[in-house]
Amino acid sequence: MLVLSRGLEDKVVFPNLGITVEILRINGNRVRIGVDAPEDVRILRHELADTYSEQLSAGAASARSGSESHRLRNQLNVAHVALGLAEKQLNAGLQDKALETLRRAVKQFDVLDSSMDQPARPDRSSNKDRPRTLLVEDDENESELLAGYLRMSGFEVDTATDGLQAMLYLGRHDCPDLVLLDMNMPRMDGMSAIRSIRGNADLQTMRVFAVTGVAAEESQVELGPNGVDRWFRKPIKPQVLVDSMREILGLVVA
Repeated sequence: MLVLSRGLEDKVVFPNLGITVEILRINGNRVRIGVDAPEDVRILRHELADTYSEQLSAGAASARSGSESHRLRNQLNVAHVALGLAEKQLNAGLQDKALETLRRAVKQFDVLDSSMDQPARPDRSSNKDRPRTLLVEDDENESELLAGYLRMSGFEVDTATDGLQAMLYLGRHDCPDLVLLDMNMPRMDGMSAIRSIRGNADLQTMRVFAVTGVAAEESQVELGPNGVDRWFRKPIKPQVLVDSMREILGLVVA
């Protein structure tokens, strides 16, 4: 299957399930959500739950109780139905609803993958005192340079190339301390991303800074709890940004 962009979060892999979920674009603006799986797990529309349940019964799940197999079957069905709903919502122009549905689907697959004896995720205990930041920027060079500066300044940094990747990331990971968000990005811009973030109860208290070439007064994004906490117009002074990040997180400003 064709991956939309260079970003890793467009292709979400669940190693223990042997399943990969990808976001594909076909026929212009139409979007399709693809599910790829091993040959012994045939995935057809509306059939994934049944076929994978058969594999669970014949393979790894054979040692599980009947109630456990039934639970896994139901969870897989929920995830697959959610993917189908998200695809329909995207193509109907209901972007915010689609993203929330997609987050729920990916989270459900994560639960399933963990239940199949998934190896522990990388231990970040050594970084527990480093504030976590998600940098959302579509320019690869800018993203790499700013991420490097932030890491050298004591932050743990993950990156996304647009709002859609950011929402997928937020659906699969613990909430970061702060998000740095560009406004002009492909597929899902910053304004749509912030609307989705503030519309999600789990993310409403997360700090968000706009880091963009757009002036705040030219944007429809609100400054405050329903929008972004602070606005930085490019070109930025990296140390000023870092000091502001530290200040809003209650850290000592260098």
